[in-house]
Amino acid sequence: MGIDTQLVEAAYRGDARALDQLLVILQPDLKRFARRTCANAEDAEEAVQVALWKLHRKLHMLQKLSALAAWMFRIVERECYRLFSLLRKTVPLSQSIEESLHQAPVPHQLRHDLVAAIAALPPHYREILILRDIEELSAPETAAYLNISVAAAKSRLHRARPDA
Repeated sequence: MGIDTQLVEAAYRGDARALDQLLVILQPDLKRFARRTCANAEDAEEAVQVALWKLHRKLHMLQKLSALAAWMFRIVERECYRLFSLLRKTVPLSQSIEESLHQAPVPHQLRHDLVAAIAALPPHYREILILRDIEELSAPETAAYLNISVAAAKSRLHRARPDA
Protein backbone atom coordinates (compact mmCIF):
# COMPACT_ATOMS: atom_id res chain seq x y z
CA MET A 1 0.00 0.00 0.00
CA GLY A 2 1.74 3.15 -1.20
CA ILE A 3 0.74 5.96 1.11
CA ASP A 4 2.26 9.40 0.92
CA THR A 5 3.80 10.09 4.34
CA GLN A 6 3.15 13.82 3.99
CA LEU A 7 -0.54 13.08 3.45
CA VAL A 8 -0.63 10.87 6.55
CA GLU A 9 1.16 13.51 8.61
CA ALA A 10 -1.20 16.22 7.43
CA ALA A 11 -4.21 14.06 8.32
CA TYR A 12 -2.59 13.31 11.69
CA ARG A 13 -2.26 17.04 12.36
CA GLY A 14 -5.99 17.48 11.72
CA ASP A 15 -6.13 18.53 8.05
CA ALA A 16 -9.65 17.43 7.04
CA ARG A 17 -8.87 17.44 3.29
CA ALA A 18 -5.83 15.25 3.83
CA LEU A 19 -7.88 12.84 5.95
CA ASP A 20 -10.59 12.65 3.28
CA GLN A 21 -7.98 11.98 0.62
CA LEU A 22 -6.34 9.35 2.81
CA LEU A 23 -9.68 7.58 3.27
CA VAL A 24 -10.18 7.49 -0.51
CA ILE A 25 -6.67 6.14 -1.10
CA LEU A 26 -6.93 3.39 1.54
CA GLN A 27 -10.38 2.13 0.61
CA PRO A 28 -9.53 -0.04 -2.47
CA ASP A 29 -6.74 -1.95 -0.70
CA LEU A 30 -8.87 -2.46 2.39
CA LYS A 31 -11.80 -3.69 0.28
CA ARG A 32 -9.57 -6.16 -1.56
CA PHE A 33 -8.23 -7.48 1.75
CA ALA A 34 -11.70 -7.64 3.31
CA ARG A 35 -13.13 -9.63 0.39
CA ARG A 36 -10.47 -12.28 1.01
CA THR A 37 -10.87 -12.22 4.79
CA CYS A 38 -14.60 -11.86 5.46
CA ALA A 39 -17.26 -14.53 5.05
CA ASN A 40 -19.30 -12.58 2.50
CA ALA A 41 -19.42 -9.33 0.54
CA GLU A 42 -21.72 -7.56 3.01
CA ASP A 43 -19.38 -8.31 5.91
CA ALA A 44 -16.42 -7.11 3.82
CA GLU A 45 -18.13 -3.77 3.14
CA GLU A 46 -19.03 -3.37 6.79
CA ALA A 47 -15.51 -4.22 7.95
CA VAL A 48 -14.02 -1.60 5.60
CA GLN A 49 -16.49 1.02 6.80
CA VAL A 50 -15.64 0.26 10.42
CA ALA A 51 -11.93 0.54 9.66
CA LEU A 52 -12.31 3.85 7.84
CA TRP A 53 -14.51 5.20 10.62
CA LYS A 54 -11.91 4.20 13.24
CA LEU A 55 -9.19 5.85 11.17
CA HIS A 56 -11.24 9.04 11.03
CA ARG A 57 -11.92 8.99 14.77
CA LYS A 58 -8.62 7.66 16.15
CA LEU A 59 -5.83 8.64 13.78
CA HIS A 60 -4.55 11.09 16.37
CA MET A 61 -3.98 8.15 18.78
CA LEU A 62 -1.63 6.32 16.41
CA GLN A 63 1.86 6.45 17.86
CA LYS A 64 3.80 5.55 14.72
CA LEU A 65 2.47 6.86 11.46
CA SER A 66 4.47 4.21 9.64
CA ALA A 67 2.21 1.59 11.29
CA LEU A 68 -0.92 3.00 9.65
CA ALA A 69 -1.31 0.29 7.00
CA ALA A 70 -0.78 -2.57 9.47
CA TRP A 71 -3.22 -0.93 11.88
CA MET A 72 -5.89 -0.59 9.20
CA PHE A 73 -5.54 -4.18 7.96
CA ARG A 74 -5.69 -5.44 11.55
CA ILE A 75 -8.92 -3.51 12.15
CA VAL A 76 -10.46 -5.04 9.01
CA GLU A 77 -9.28 -8.51 9.99
CA ARG A 78 -10.70 -8.24 13.52
CA GLU A 79 -13.99 -6.90 12.22
CA CYS A 80 -14.27 -9.78 9.72
CA TYR A 81 -13.69 -12.31 12.48
CA ARG A 82 -16.16 -10.53 14.75
CA LEU A 83 -18.83 -10.62 12.05
CA PHE A 84 -18.03 -14.25 11.27
CA SER A 85 -18.39 -15.13 14.96
CA LEU A 86 -21.78 -13.43 15.06
CA LEU A 87 -22.88 -15.38 11.98
CA ARG A 88 -21.63 -18.62 13.49
CA LYS A 89 -23.56 -17.99 16.72
CA THR A 90 -26.82 -17.17 14.98
CA VAL A 91 -27.11 -20.26 12.75
CA PRO A 92 -26.56 -23.61 14.48
CA LEU A 93 -24.39 -25.87 12.34
CA SER A 94 -26.76 -28.84 12.49
CA GLN A 95 -29.73 -26.66 11.47
CA SER A 96 -27.90 -25.27 8.45
CA ILE A 97 -26.94 -28.80 7.36
CA GLU A 98 -30.55 -29.91 7.48
CA GLU A 99 -31.62 -26.85 5.49
CA SER A 100 -28.90 -27.42 2.90
CA LEU A 101 -29.87 -31.03 2.41
CA HIS A 102 -33.59 -30.29 2.16
CA GLN A 103 -33.21 -27.36 -0.22
CA ALA A 104 -31.32 -29.27 -2.86
CA PRO A 105 -33.33 -31.50 -5.19
CA VAL A 106 -31.50 -34.64 -4.06
CA PRO A 107 -33.21 -38.05 -4.33
CA HIS A 108 -34.32 -39.38 -0.95
CA GLN A 109 -32.06 -42.46 -1.00
CA LEU A 110 -28.99 -40.41 -1.93
CA ARG A 111 -29.76 -37.94 0.85
CA HIS A 112 -30.10 -40.81 3.30
CA ASP A 113 -26.79 -42.32 2.14
CA LEU A 114 -25.02 -38.95 2.42
CA VAL A 115 -26.30 -38.33 5.94
CA ALA A 116 -25.31 -41.87 6.96
CA ALA A 117 -21.82 -41.50 5.47
CA ILE A 118 -21.25 -38.14 7.15
CA ALA A 119 -22.61 -39.42 10.47
CA ALA A 120 -20.22 -42.39 10.33
CA LEU A 121 -17.17 -40.11 10.23
CA PRO A 122 -15.26 -39.32 13.43
CA PRO A 123 -16.45 -35.97 14.86
CA HIS A 124 -13.39 -33.91 13.84
CA TYR A 125 -13.61 -35.19 10.24
CA ARG A 126 -17.39 -34.79 10.12
CA GLU A 127 -17.10 -31.16 11.28
CA ILE A 128 -14.43 -30.22 8.71
CA LEU A 129 -16.33 -31.92 5.88
CA ILE A 130 -19.55 -30.11 6.78
CA LEU A 131 -17.85 -26.73 7.06
CA ARG A 132 -15.97 -27.01 3.77
CA ASP A 133 -18.30 -29.03 1.52
CA ILE A 134 -21.76 -28.17 2.81
CA GLU A 135 -21.31 -24.74 4.40
CA GLU A 136 -18.78 -23.87 1.66
CA LEU A 137 -16.42 -21.99 3.98
CA SER A 138 -12.94 -21.28 2.71
CA ALA A 139 -9.93 -23.01 4.26
CA PRO A 140 -8.94 -19.90 6.30
CA GLU A 141 -12.54 -19.44 7.51
CA THR A 142 -12.76 -23.09 8.50
CA ALA A 143 -9.42 -22.94 10.27
CA ALA A 144 -10.52 -19.84 12.20
CA TYR A 145 -13.83 -21.47 13.12
CA LEU A 146 -12.06 -24.57 14.45
CA ASN A 147 -9.10 -22.66 15.95
CA ILE A 148 -6.58 -24.71 13.95
CA SER A 149 -4.05 -23.83 11.26
CA VAL A 150 -5.03 -23.70 7.60
CA ALA A 151 -2.65 -26.60 6.92
CA ALA A 152 -4.35 -28.70 9.62
CA ALA A 153 -7.77 -27.86 8.15
CA LYS A 154 -6.66 -28.96 4.68
CA SER A 155 -5.14 -32.15 6.07
CA ARG A 156 -8.29 -33.05 7.99
CA LEU A 157 -10.47 -32.39 4.97
CA HIS A 158 -8.27 -34.63 2.82
CA ARG A 159 -8.60 -37.42 5.38
CA ALA A 160 -12.35 -36.87 5.79
CA ARG A 161 -13.16 -37.25 2.10
CA PRO A 162 -13.42 -40.83 0.91
CA ASP A 163 -11.06 -41.98 -1.83
CA ALA A 164 -12.65 -41.44 -5.21
